[in-house]
Amino acid sequence: MTQMQVRVLFMGTPDFALPVLAALAEDVRVHVVGVVTQPDRPVGRKRELAASPVKRAAQAYGIAVMQPERIRNPETLAVLSNLQPDVMVTAAYGQLLPQRLLDIPKYGCLNIHASLLPRWRGAAPIQRALLAEDERTGVTVMKTVKALDAGPVLGVHEVPITNVDDAGTLHDTLAQSGAQLLMKVLFPYVRGEIQPQPQGQEGVTYADKIERVDEFVDWSKTRQKVDRQIRALRPWPGSVALLSTTQLKVWRVDYSSIIGPSIPLVQGLFVEPGQIWAIQGERPWVRCGDGWMQLVTVQPEGRKAMDAADWWRGLRNQPTRFERWVP
Repeated sequence: MTQMQVRVLFMGTPDFALPVLAALAEDVRVHVVGVVTQPDRPVGRKRELAASPVKRAAQAYGIAVMQPERIRNPETLAVLSNLQPDVMVTAAYGQLLPQRLLDIPKYGCLNIHASLLPRWRGAAPIQRALLAEDERTGVTVMKTVKALDAGPVLGVHEVPITNVDDAGTLHDTLAQSGAQLLMKVLFPYVRGEIQPQPQGQEGVTYADKIERVDEFVDWSKTRQKVDRQIRALRPWPGSVALLSTTQLKVWRVDYSSIIGPSIPLVQGLFVEPGQIWAIQGERPWVRCGDGWMQLVTVQPEGRKAMDAADWWRGLRNQPTRFERWVP
């Protein structure tokens, strides 16, 4: 390391890593000696190979890119060792890092993780924080160890979760916050002015990846829980409501209005979760465990997202209720 520059090896793959790479590449105190990202993968209906967002950004900065299929390959480790990084920085790279790799940089490996560790270690911290109805989340910069997201912490930045946030908005906010936090702690860390602090053992939770079962809406839950689920899975992969023979993606709902089908028009009707009610030309309402919520934006199978009123008008046989998904 020179007096003014830190040699950094950067590892990342998706959009979340872009602000971190930009912050490193544009800081005169940093020399990015190389970028490691996942191999090009087939995307779209034509399954054409596409570079990761980090690869495209690194090439734009003129930084050498490596795309090993397996990061633990001895030849790959030898090449990375020859780069002589002072620090390795990772942000959503996508492979488990072997100890031999972690031992290469003089000051170890720093990782940006999208949660307030030790809460939500693992693959889907943003989605799990929303699903759990957390009131806050954030980013943590930690020193990487072999145990999953269990390394000592250099810094934390907290972000409130508002009632309009979804996984997309939080992703973008936390990506920027992570880059800013890294640049705040990086130089004091290599100068020995701050020391990583062990994570507490209380409050450890794990953010399992989102599975197919997580997508199906359970209308027997409260409106807040249903709304949180829909926001947690927006913009990907989306929440699913079951009709008799089809599946409907539900992208936006609203339960803020006090006007709804709790009015006398439906008195006497046996109302169970999933019941649909609508006035001609208006958006339909769905019964949840604690009241009604209105569908705002939906997406029928094989079609684009649309206003729920347009979807409802276009149905030939309008259903009376959504079905309960049974695993």
